[in-house]
Amino acid sequence: MNLTRREAIEIGAAAGASLLLGWQPAFAQVSLVEKAIPGSGERVPVVGLGGRDYRAGPGEDLSRFRDTIATFARFGGKVVDTAPSYGNSESIIGASARDLGIRDRLFLASKVDQAGRELGRARIEASFTALGTTKVDLMQVHNLRDATTQLATLRELKAQGRVRYVGITSSSDDQYAEMERLMEREALDFIQVDYSLRDRNAAERILPLAADRGLGVLTNLPFGRASLFRAVGDRPLAPWAAETDCASWAQVFLKYVVSHPAVTCAIPGMTQARHAEDNMGAARGRMPDAAMRTTMERFFDQLPRG
Repeated sequence: MNLTRREAIEIGAAAGASLLLGWQPAFAQVSLVEKAIPGSGERVPVVGLGGRDYRAGPGEDLSRFRDTIATFARFGGKVVDTAPSYGNSESIIGASARDLGIRDRLFLASKVDQAGRELGRARIEASFTALGTTKVDLMQVHNLRDATTQLATLRELKAQGRVRYVGITSSSDDQYAEMERLMEREALDFIQVDYSLRDRNAAERILPLAADRGLGVLTNLPFGRASLFRAVGDRPLAPWAAETDCASWAQVFLKYVVSHPAVTCAIPGMTQARHAEDNMGAARGRMPDAAMRTTMERFFDQLPRG
């Protein structure tokens, strides 16, 4: 049976309360697909959580964020990406991890987005405080800002054991040339770049270079800023989706991204438990091979741009 994202979400919502108490649907019994971080061999699930929209005003109920993270973790999720520029995302994620008692199960990634050594260092220290942790798994230079200066600081923190991996991020084609230069010149563990079935430019040079340099790759915007959902609209799943065990369009979009050989983990934004359950389904079952990836590309290339 083919399900739309809406139908799969409605089914997941009915099970939501039981899920948080320990119940899991049948698909959760299938082993998670993981990939190794090239520089270390450490393995992480191929679907993570992007925290850009973890923002709340004073006194606002934070339970939906906590429930989303709880569901994400219960289904095996590990990589959580945030940034100090995402409002109070770091504080919400840090408090949720603490309250749920799952900090040690998460791979926390954040960013530094200031120019200058002192401002950058202060921003990093503020992130440690907000996240409520003494160690961050991955710290990245956000949108390449003052990258050479900030990477020097991050390598110092890595040597001190406070940061495990260092990297750079971008979500714009306009920065690809500079990203390539940094990838070739700097000692990096990770890059983060925009990549989706709709926006495939990173596959031309950035992803092959990451593979050549032995870098881990996080991919942001795997839904093409929601343009992929707008493009498919209310269409039922294509028949070929069953060949990769996809139960929703979200899983199709994510499996396309994470099946690229250079991609380590996709980090879709999700602030609802039912989306976390749906998205984590993309980290299980069969993955597209080269022929299926071509089929996916041809299908979406003939749809109107969303």
